[in-house]
Amino acid sequence: QVQLVESGGGLVQAGGSLRLSCAASGRTFSTYNMGWYRQAPGKEREFVTRISWPGGTTYYADSVKGRFTISGDNAKNTVYLQMNSLKPEDTAIYYCNANKRFVGDYWGQGTQVTVSS
Repeated sequence: QVQLVESGGGLVQAGGSLRLSCAASGRTFSTYNMGWYRQAPGKEREFVTRISWPGGTTYYADSVKGRFTISGDNAKNTVYLQMNSLKPEDTAIYYCNANKRFVGDYWGQGTQVTVSS
């Protein structure tokens, strides 16, 4: 069983920055692909970014490339999402995801990010 706890969401003005954190239980970080998804009101959940292990290869949705950065701390079993140059359309609930082939997906409870114009 994997448990994920997000934090760091909040209200920010357009152009501002936020950093989300996702603390994972157990030896998750080094054996699971870790990522972030988001869901805006009235829309489906969408992929934002992922970091894959081994190797630490990162992937980003086109909408966030150049503005968002995913990183991780093995010692703390924590993955971060640094969000810069935020736009009102980035407003959503952000969910942390842990994925492992042949095992499946685990999700955090989500953290709200609101960007005002």
